[in-house]
Amino acid sequence: MPTKKQKQPPRFYKSLSLWIFIILGAVLISNYIATREDIEEIPYSEFRQKLEAGRLVEVKISEEKVTGSYTDIDGTEVKFEAVTVEDPDLAKDLREKGVTFEGERTGGWVQMVFFSFGPFILFIVIWILILNHMRSGGKQAMSFGRSKAKMHVKGKGKTITFKDVAGLDEARDELMEIVEFLKNPKKFTRLGGEIPKGVLLYGSPGTGKTLMAKAIAGEAAVPFFSTSGSEFVEMFVGVGASRIRDMFEKGRRSAPCLIFIDELDAVGRSRFSGLGGGHDEREQTLNQILTELDGFDSREGVILIGATNRPDVLDPALLRKGRFDRHINVPRPNYKERKEIFQLHAKKIKLAEDIDFGVLSRRTPGFAGSDISNIMNESALLAGRENASGVTMRHIEEAIDRVIAGPAKKSRIISSEEKRKVAYHESGHTLVALHLKKADPVHKVSILQRGPALGYTLQLPLEDRHLTSEEEILDRMSVMLGGRSAEELIFGEKTTGAHDDLRRVTEMAYKVVVEYGMSEELGPLTYQRDRENIFLGRELAQGREYSDETARRIDEGVRNIVEKCHERARALLKKHKEKLIALAEELVVREQIEGDEIKIIAGIEPEPGDPEKDSPSGKSVSRGRKKRGSSRDKDEASGETKEDAPGEKGGSEDGQ
Repeated sequence: MPTKKQKQPPRFYKSLSLWIFIILGAVLISNYIATREDIEEIPYSEFRQKLEAGRLVEVKISEEKVTGSYTDIDGTEVKFEAVTVEDPDLAKDLREKGVTFEGERTGGWVQMVFFSFGPFILFIVIWILILNHMRSGGKQAMSFGRSKAKMHVKGKGKTITFKDVAGLDEARDELMEIVEFLKNPKKFTRLGGEIPKGVLLYGSPGTGKTLMAKAIAGEAAVPFFSTSGSEFVEMFVGVGASRIRDMFEKGRRSAPCLIFIDELDAVGRSRFSGLGGGHDEREQTLNQILTELDGFDSREGVILIGATNRPDVLDPALLRKGRFDRHINVPRPNYKERKEIFQLHAKKIKLAEDIDFGVLSRRTPGFAGSDISNIMNESALLAGRENASGVTMRHIEEAIDRVIAGPAKKSRIISSEEKRKVAYHESGHTLVALHLKKADPVHKVSILQRGPALGYTLQLPLEDRHLTSEEEILDRMSVMLGGRSAEELIFGEKTTGAHDDLRRVTEMAYKVVVEYGMSEELGPLTYQRDRENIFLGRELAQGREYSDETARRIDEGVRNIVEKCHERARALLKKHKEKLIALAEELVVREQIEGDEIKIIAGIEPEPGDPEKDSPSGKSVSRGRKKRGSSRDKDEASGETKEDAPGEKGGSEDGQ
């Protein structure tokens, strides 16, 4: 049996009907007033006089009245209306005077009632609707401070479990304890243990923090309230705190349950910055969160899960024990986890038989789960565009290139001279990388234009790395300077193609000297304070902690490192100039060279113990660097150089 609330029309239709009645009433009243003020009411006798005088223009005759127009003394046309009396000779007289006349059908009593009482009835209906709207508006005002958290219950919609989450094994193991507590709390409370009140998930964007929270709710089969930190920040003071109170109250009534706040840093940033006072809306909301976390008992079964990309900006009071007790990092997946994620997303796509997930995993170091999902979707779209029977390895690799460097620019035309310069530039990167022991293996070199890049060189690390040696950093810098060195050696001039190479080399050299303590001149010291973004709750100005003389020595040390790597790359290319020319000229013709063919052209015969032969896929695979403007550092473990227009896009990332 439907409830009373279900019988009521939705709020949208109430407001819509109110406005429809208001508009109709305004139109009806305006038309009535407009028509009445332009019509002159005259007696029937006067109407007959004007007829006899030949001043009538046109006439409409109905059972109740005669309407029409006549010509006034000054020649203007005036509309008139007269009440009809019995006059059998009227039509004859009108014909004799040559007046145009016609009959008019009346609407009877219905039309009379509508025009007579319609405005009054409409006014009453509008007044009633306005009163109802005001009453409901009061309820809306009372509900303005209620939480907007959406409640998800098992059985309604798609239920996500840990089977839908690939990789993230460590984070999943940590969160399984939360699931166990929600399913069987006595297992922990009988020994005196208490479950954490709050769990903070932090990591790079797209790594699966929100997905993990949904999987916890699906596994535990408990109500799941989800909201975003931005929904608590409003222009009215006190609304955010009120919504926090309402959300936790709903959680207590639905216990055991999970409350998930995405983008927690929107309301959880550090307080007391000295800007705008300490009582703004965001801080009141944060204070209410802190109070609620202290106020409820963990035995109630309400667990708060927060997710953020910026744990460094959160208020320390929010992170202390007793509030967000457990901090779980959700990192970018490693080689094994990327392979599992590819296999998970591939279940939804019809694949060909040549798919090698090991190759794809090695091709995408630093990619997050959302990136891999995007790649598989792009590959399915590419295959559909070609009307293929299934997604092949070529489609997926093309999708990877599109995600990294953008779509191929087939319409961009460059001169043959610029094409040769790009080919020598990329060949310089490639040849230097082939002759340096610590440089990552080269998989592909291309002068096909993608996005803003005129060419690119793809390198692939043999394994996921967490530490980088000084020799590896210097080799990467030498590879990035190989493009500029090749231009100088072959053409005797410099171009803007090395712009981005030089920028990244300079940044890496500064890190070597200032942060990593690898400079011989300055010794094992770090001169760089932790970099903190400017935001409410942190120090705005940061002073330098070393003298001007030390700053001069830092600049000299950076210059020495860059010049040393530049000279190293130039010497290598000068020694192997013939191979550089052979590789570049072949690249001009073919536009793209991959795998072992690069080594063969460069005169390097792959050996049985060659790392490229020993890779899980049996061939070298690499990937390009991130696109311009990307905030995700996907090149932590890989190197790539690109020729851009007008600057160079590429190079290896630093050793962090």
